[in-house]
Amino acid sequence: MREIKYIVVHCTATSPDVKHQVILDGWRRKGWDKNGYHWLVDKNGLAARLQDDEIVSNGVFGYNNHSVNVCYIGGVINGKAIDTRTDDQKGMLETILMQYRAKYPNAKIVGHRDLSKDKNKNGIIEPFEWIKICPCFDAIPEYSHI
Repeated sequence: MREIKYIVVHCTATSPDVKHQVILDGWRRKGWDKNGYHWLVDKNGLAARLQDDEIVSNGVFGYNNHSVNVCYIGGVINGKAIDTRTDDQKGMLETILMQYRAKYPNAKIVGHRDLSKDKNKNGIIEPFEWIKICPCFDAIPEYSHI
């Protein structure tokens, strides 16, 4: 069994209207043989389990061996990064994260951007250090109650 240290929240950085299959096809076009996430949640709150937790996904370079990745479809409108989560998505994301918290009680719930390098080594990942804006909201305080 893999040691899971991080439960990482993502957005697809697409329109909220994109379908699951479009995301899957995009990874194949990139030549990936693995999915980017373990779960993908559409705007209606429909969650698709993309792969078992024991399979390493392509969620965050350098962290994949010790992470599970949960993603909502959206995060971009008219080319601008924005939190597009619907109430249905928020509810399903929280449900999945609570299940993961029960399964991996010592894992940290973070956003993709929170795993960026601390370039100035001050102990804080600041916006100028983010590799990506993903998931377009601050996941650590958002899910601190879980």
